[in-house]
Amino acid sequence: MELIAVLENPNYIINIGHVIRNVNALGIDQLFVVDGLHRLEDDLEVLRKRKTLLKHSSGAVQFTRIRRFDTAQQCLDYLSQNDFLSIGTSPHGGDRNFLLHEARFDAPKLAIWFGDEANGLTQLVLDACAFCVTIAMRGAVESLNLATTTGIVLHTAVVQRQLK
Repeated sequence: MELIAVLENPNYIINIGHVIRNVNALGIDQLFVVDGLHRLEDDLEVLRKRKTLLKHSSGAVQFTRIRRFDTAQQCLDYLSQNDFLSIGTSPHGGDRNFLLHEARFDAPKLAIWFGDEANGLTQLVLDACAFCVTIAMRGAVESLNLATTTGIVLHTAVVQRQLK
């Protein structure tokens, strides 16, 4: 079973570093980053030496498989060609939205998409996802930061897949 985390156009390198740490700590197979603004290097060895990522990933960038895509469509095409099921993290999935604890993460090849910090996932990605998950929120603030969201969602997926 393969599990990939996908970031769509994250705005802040610091957040990417924190997500890399989560991905590595939870044993996620790979991190894909859709990076149309070229915030990250294509060369993984150069990327692994980037001080900001080293610091904010607590060194996990050294041990994490990362792949960069210029566009969401390129990433979606790659995932589709390799038989991955894409699911999104968004409250905007309409009738395809589930609370996190209700969702099934049991597809043999699964890609979980996380949107940027300001706008979330694009409509292109939302339309391509089989369904979306939402973390139940009870406070006045209706969103969590990217690192927190990836930690909660990926942990839930990993635990569920281990129990299968």
